[in-house]
Amino acid sequence: MQTKPSYIFRLVIALVCIIPIMLLVVLSFSKNWTFPSLSPDTYTTIAWEDLFKKGNSVRDSLFSSMLISLLVGVGATFMGFFTSRTIAYHRQRRALMFLAYLPFVLSPVILAVCLKFYFIKLNLAGNIFGVVLAQLIIAFPYSTIFFMGFWNQRLKDYSSVAGTLGSDNKDVFWRVIVPLSKPLLIICFFQCYLISWFEYGLTSVIGYGKVQTLTVKVYQYLTEANIFYAALSCCLLILPPVLLLWLNKRIILRQAG
Repeated sequence: MQTKPSYIFRLVIALVCIIPIMLLVVLSFSKNWTFPSLSPDTYTTIAWEDLFKKGNSVRDSLFSSMLISLLVGVGATFMGFFTSRTIAYHRQRRALMFLAYLPFVLSPVILAVCLKFYFIKLNLAGNIFGVVLAQLIIAFPYSTIFFMGFWNQRLKDYSSVAGTLGSDNKDVFWRVIVPLSKPLLIICFFQCYLISWFEYGLTSVIGYGKVQTLTVKVYQYLTEANIFYAALSCCLLILPPVLLLWLNKRIILRQAG
């Protein structure tokens, strides 16, 4: 049975996490909130109803964010998996791992400014493909680092045993490596998806203001002092990550069990 201090501590943490989200939900259903009122003056569903109207900018931003994050998540996971295998068995492993950490030395905004000239020259600035490529500069090294621990001696032993039993390289990959790596592949996809989902610096600079993701939309509404539509965008920004984090936790617990 949980002790009372432990229960109170968990309750406080839960309230700290839930109250800001509830405030965002209340703001998304509000229209006016003037000082010194403790609650909004008017409640309305107009902002949410507008999501279902054709050409709504928030809805378009939601779809753009989902598409970009999906492409980055799949691409980074796929490339990082095979790249980490090459690095893990390479003689210059330490040097290559050092290169994998380099993109994290600079902040995303500074990195984007440094790369902006090349994206403009290659006609990649201001479009979704360019934003995906820019975000892969961060997500791909992360995925590579994430999978490095997978290519260990235990996996080599399993592969060797499968080889002695008559399996070729193709069979070893599909019957040994893929089943063992499946939980990590799913978790890495979730992590890369979230990296892309919340990314702002690279998206705003390389996107040139033409690629409107939800994170860009939130900052835009905040600069316009439109807190109600900013709250709506934040609610949409929170929903998919919460679902992915829940699934991520279930997979980790199942793997641990």
